[in-house]
Amino acid sequence: MDIRRIWLCKDVVFAEGGLPALKPVTRVAACAVIANPAAGHALDDLSELVAFGADLGARLVKEAQALLPGPAISYGKAAIVGTSGDIEHAAAILHPRMGKPMREAIGGGQAIIPSNVKIGGVGSAIDIPLGHKDDVWSFDQIDTLSAMVPNAPRPDEIVVVVALADGGRPRPRVAKSGAVPPALTV
Repeated sequence: MDIRRIWLCKDVVFAEGGLPALKPVTRVAACAVIANPAAGHALDDLSELVAFGADLGARLVKEAQALLPGPAISYGKAAIVGTSGDIEHAAAILHPRMGKPMREAIGGGQAIIPSNVKIGGVGSAIDIPLGHKDDVWSFDQIDTLSAMVPNAPRPDEIVVVVALADGGRPRPRVAKSGAVPPALTV
């Protein structure tokens, strides 16, 4: 795995909607800019990219945790594939192996890790969805963090992002934690 750079982002929210946060919420993103060995090639075998997932997950979650003042409550992951690659290149990194080291590092992770991928040029931003690490129905933790790495991704690169937060939205006022929606009817 060829890492060109690691870029870190820390966002501390003290107020929202003109009201103080119930408690300050810190959201962080650790981003790796990596070479995409599949860029410009039509390949069905993406195993080389799958192998990157676990190593990147372990490295990036460690970087992200170092920025949090408290334990991670929610998490997410994302990737921006440079214009010579395709969406499956990001899926190969994010989905098969990246989650395990993330869950091990934060101590939990019963819920899915929300994710987002896209194709983008240099300077593209991505919204990383966040969700509670253990309860997918904990609505207060459903949030988004946006990230952008300057000068990346180049056409033959991928920006891979791990995001963590030590709380949910700063002033949740919609559905409370633990609420399960009624069954859908047709």
